[in-house]
Amino acid sequence: MNLPLRFKRPLLLTGLILLPFAWAPLVAFSKSHAFLINASPSLPNWAFWLDKKTPITRGSLIFFEPPKSELVETHFGQEPQMFGKRVLGIPGDVVRHKGAQVFINGKPIATRLKKTRLGIALTKGPEGVIPEGCFYAGTNHPRGLDSRYAQIGFVCGQQIMGSGRAIL
Repeated sequence: MNLPLRFKRPLLLTGLILLPFAWAPLVAFSKSHAFLINASPSLPNWAFWLDKKTPITRGSLIFFEPPKSELVETHFGQEPQMFGKRVLGIPGDVVRHKGAQVFINGKPIATRLKKTRLGIALTKGPEGVIPEGCFYAGTNHPRGLDSRYAQIGFVCGQQIMGSGRAIL
């Protein structure tokens, strides 16, 4: 379709004027949302939608920055990607260990391993009442690196990037 010049200029100017009105909501949306690709076998899905403002509850899928540690660096590199895990325990819940078993509020939720696939010793994770602003995060994967181990511990505050949901 070939429009006459007298129509092209007003359309172009209208588009230029409206562009900031369309751009601002997109920028605002991108500050609170993200599309994530999963490279780990610890979660069954490979694509997730992250919402930084959704309240986190038991069962939520959270994405967080793992704590700096030699173990995390050895397995995931110096700048590891964020981890994605399910919230198994919320503030006020009680975590206990008995042998290799991990319990939350008396219910068994996971089994710990003694070492990683590379042979690095794993230390049992935190026990006791989960503090306010923190969560016990885990996965069904037997080799998942999560709150079962001291190298991850409770996932708290600034570590948490947001809550997600699987989309693929």
